[in-house]
Amino acid sequence: MAAPSPPRPRRLLPLSLGLFQAALLLFFTLFVTYDQPSAQAEDANSVANQLYSIYPMFQDIQVMLVVGLGLLLAFLPHYGFSALTHNFLLLNFSTQWALVLQGLLHHFHHGQVHLDLHSLLTAEFAAVTVVISVGAVLGRTSPCQLLIVAICEVPVYLASEWAIVTRLGVLDMGGTITIHVFSCYFGLGVSKALFGAARQPVNPKETPTPRSDLLSLVGTLILWVFWPSFVAILCQQGDAQHRAILNTFLAMSAGAVTTVVVSSLLEKDGKLSPSHLQNGCLAGGVAIGAVADMTMPPVAALALGSLSATACVLGFRFLTPLLARKLVLQDQCGIHNLHGLPGILGALASVVAILVAPEDTSGSRFSQALCQVAGLAVAIGGSLVAGLVAGAVLRLPCLAQPPQQLCFEDSLYFKMQDEARSLEQDGSAEEGALALKEQV
Repeated sequence: MAAPSPPRPRRLLPLSLGLFQAALLLFFTLFVTYDQPSAQAEDANSVANQLYSIYPMFQDIQVMLVVGLGLLLAFLPHYGFSALTHNFLLLNFSTQWALVLQGLLHHFHHGQVHLDLHSLLTAEFAAVTVVISVGAVLGRTSPCQLLIVAICEVPVYLASEWAIVTRLGVLDMGGTITIHVFSCYFGLGVSKALFGAARQPVNPKETPTPRSDLLSLVGTLILWVFWPSFVAILCQQGDAQHRAILNTFLAMSAGAVTTVVVSSLLEKDGKLSPSHLQNGCLAGGVAIGAVADMTMPPVAALALGSLSATACVLGFRFLTPLLARKLVLQDQCGIHNLHGLPGILGALASVVAILVAPEDTSGSRFSQALCQVAGLAVAIGGSLVAGLVAGAVLRLPCLAQPPQQLCFEDSLYFKMQDEARSLEQDGSAEEGALALKEQV
């Protein structure tokens, strides 16, 4: 009797996801429980008030990540289904994976992991780093490769966040350093290791169309509306959270106006670039996270929003082509311009804000400022090294990286009705397409 043939690469995704979900079911059955309800009326009222104050912001963040971010990634005209679906898949996979890891590390008591809304929220923040990072290699990787990125990045993020916030005491309530800077350089490390020194040829399917750019801009608008919730949700309720919401709105409003100004000035005919609008309008929200809850004048938030938007637009115009030419660095979504440059600006702004703060002694201010710089260095260095290692893992043949001719193509992963009708009319085309798909 002949031995069973190994599973085809295109069956690797459902097999791996099925095994993961089965293992998660077993883990939750054995170890995970909810916190016990409080017996005292005062404690119960406190828990209810906290839930009613957090859950609306939690809903905002869900809309941001599932709808806004998914649409933002839909600028590739033949990859919209894949961008939305893979974003949704990665969010769910990474959140569950983070729940397991942080539960074992931080919430494991008497043989049980205690689950609450706060732990779910912090797990989603870990998932955010994954969906940002994979933007650097969007369209050129298989779903199995994306899952490997998630498996590698989530534990590294949890370790980095612990080192930066808990050990160094870095002030970063909105995740400028721990989320945006970390995910940016992790993604760039993955891209560099995966593609090496080989310059990726330009694929005609990379060029956005007016319709795909419009979808992406709708995603930007959704992210813009709900971004203050993302920054402020973990702030201390009261004045700090109030300041965070106000500062975030001011920074993003100034960033949106500045994006239009800079983008128009960079073009000879004064027209606007869709990619500048899709990203520059969000740069203020990335930068403000490190200082959003600090006591500072409103003009500081406006200035930081304008500076970060300027850096983002200039990055798309000058820095991205330079890095591609000099370092052969592939950054498909421009995550360095939206998350890296504004994130660094926000970290430096936190140093300035701490040094000029009127409270505390000059010695403690100087020490905290040094901690902010150290946290930025840890985020960049640690994520870059970890990303290089993860990218090297992605080069394994079993992970089914798509060939160049099938990159940026929904039909590789989805049953497209138009394609099915055309293939019925052309049997040879069907055989050729199936032969290509067998390779991935």
